[in-house]
Amino acid sequence: MRRRLLVTCIAAAICLVAVPALAQTQRAMTIVDLLNVPGVSNTDLSPDGKQLVYVQAASDWERNRRINHVWRINTDGSGAGQLTNGAGGETGPSWSPDGSRIAFIARRGGEDQARESDDAGDRSQIFLIPNGGGEAVQLGKHPTSVSNLTWSPDGAFIYFLAADDKTPEQKAMDQARDDVFAFDENYQQRHLWRVAVADGRATRVSGGDFNVGQYTLSADGRWIAHHRSPSPLVGDGGRGDVWVMTATGENARQLTRNSVPENGAALSPDNQQVLFLADGNERFEPYYNTKIFLVPAEGGAARLLMGGEPFGINSARWSADGRSIYFIASSGVRSALYRYDIARGRHERLTTGDHTLSGWQYHPKTGTHVFGLNDPTNPGDVWTLASTPGARPARVTRVFDYLARDFRLPRQEAVQWKGADGVTVEGMLFYPLDYQAGQRYALVVQTHGGPRAADQFGFPSASSYEAVLAAKGYFVLQPNYRGSTGYGDEFLRDMVGHYFNQAHLDVMTGADHLIAQGMVDGDRMVKMGWSGGGHMTNKIITHTTRFKAAASGAGAVNWISMYAQSDTRTNRTPWFGGTPWQANAPIENYWNSSPLKDVAKVTTPTLVLVGQQDERVPMPQSVELYRALKSNGVPTKLYVAPREPHGWQELRHRLFKANVELDWFEKYVMNRTYTWEKPPADAVPVAAAGVSGSEER
Repeated sequence: MRRRLLVTCIAAAICLVAVPALAQTQRAMTIVDLLNVPGVSNTDLSPDGKQLVYVQAASDWERNRRINHVWRINTDGSGAGQLTNGAGGETGPSWSPDGSRIAFIARRGGEDQARESDDAGDRSQIFLIPNGGGEAVQLGKHPTSVSNLTWSPDGAFIYFLAADDKTPEQKAMDQARDDVFAFDENYQQRHLWRVAVADGRATRVSGGDFNVGQYTLSADGRWIAHHRSPSPLVGDGGRGDVWVMTATGENARQLTRNSVPENGAALSPDNQQVLFLADGNERFEPYYNTKIFLVPAEGGAARLLMGGEPFGINSARWSADGRSIYFIASSGVRSALYRYDIARGRHERLTTGDHTLSGWQYHPKTGTHVFGLNDPTNPGDVWTLASTPGARPARVTRVFDYLARDFRLPRQEAVQWKGADGVTVEGMLFYPLDYQAGQRYALVVQTHGGPRAADQFGFPSASSYEAVLAAKGYFVLQPNYRGSTGYGDEFLRDMVGHYFNQAHLDVMTGADHLIAQGMVDGDRMVKMGWSGGGHMTNKIITHTTRFKAAASGAGAVNWISMYAQSDTRTNRTPWFGGTPWQANAPIENYWNSSPLKDVAKVTTPTLVLVGQQDERVPMPQSVELYRALKSNGVPTKLYVAPREPHGWQELRHRLFKANVELDWFEKYVMNRTYTWEKPPADAVPVAAAGVSGSEER
């Protein structure tokens, strides 16, 4: 008999109830409100299952960034309290096997040294704090920053990853600024270490001209499953393979040899098999939804567990007895927890509802699942679920209760329509706060990045600020266009050989569906997106003039130049059928999919935004778009955020992005004046912070 655990309305706090008195005190969210929403991540359950530690993030406007601290709470929801309070923040908490101590990672070089660099005295190190309270003490002193902590089962060691230290010769050259480097060779390999808890002495576990990515210690602590790649460069991620070795680094053996990205390797409880995830099919051909594979730990052929299911696997863990595998999978606009019975070859869904699960962990000793539950009114409070039949989820934290209490939040629903070729397409729809049936409203179409991703049920984000748009009278449509995950391999692989085949048509048919329903005013539409969503925005404005305003964030416009500029090419090769510089290169495929090819058709006023340090979709792509639009007389501005990578981090930059986009949309779509939001009144200005604009005058 299949278990069915309904999590649709787990607690009253998740279900909005129309209470007149409450409605009078609620208000619409602002950009700053969204930026100030805390974050909860890095959960770890105590060995006895009675307590949890987690990382809670808060916005520090004076320092212009988010700061993380470690918190602890009883699993019955009582006794929540902050454990750490370092100036630079802390992350990665992990219980010792006996539950007496908690290890975490922090930079404790003082207020002036709590920065993002890895200079001397400013490296992330391991600290231990007693569970009963007291001061944290540093465990050893590694020459480079550490990450990915794992205790050995006996508590004698803590394993961690760290980049190799520079040689004395390299350091001397850096000091003298004699520092010319070979491009794509200026890195240090990352390896696995372990430090003795008794004396803080660290010993190397792996070494050589390769990079260790993820790793997992076996249940008995004797073996390590891990991923090795040629280098830490993002572009080499797809060239990594699964390996196993002893806990001291001996008897290493390679288990896979393929060219698809892999992750999540873990040994079975009896150390006989290794599960891992790979973005391939049963023949390890590239560009498929992520799937679960098993391979003998002694070596042999890997086998696919599930292949035809219309979902993508996010993560997977062995059950305590090794007879089942638990996994999180995305299925369209939702994600859920599943159990796969290995002997029967069947899976069952353990949670259901209009939500997504995040930060999932399974703890075999207590048989407990821990996860964040993200739904339209809560961005991820922590829940637990026992693996016993009939168990129901139990809420632990209440960090986000204030959101549904204090704010008017937009209604969300999943919508479906037919693509241009008749295939069903799905997406998320956010309603205007004061929506009245029968009236037509302006529409903002937001397309997700990736494109190997999907928009799903969840709390409005600060980057997309759906709650602010809804308060200003916009519908927000987030289409899971062709190429999105969670709809089967055929849906995902529509981009193989031709990036813009059905994807942009799915976006247009989604907008047309809402117009046909009498909900949207087709003369008041906006197109926006970031990364892959920026690629789509660039395509849409060359495809149609129906959008009155657009914002392209970190989007590609020229796939030929983009191929060499970006730090990764793994997915772009199958999209276009080869590289642009090979013999008989498929240049036509690259150019025909490049928005720059048709940029002369654009009339839509378009904002362009990019981070100056973006390596994924580098700044030259945005410059090409901006200069083409400006040359052709299209209203445009290019804004560049100093110091920012592909995803902007600094609070003032993120506030600027939302402000400038809203100003643009209100001007060109609503014919209204927009009042820019300012940082909180008590925030101290940060010297040298800001965004530079580029515009011909």
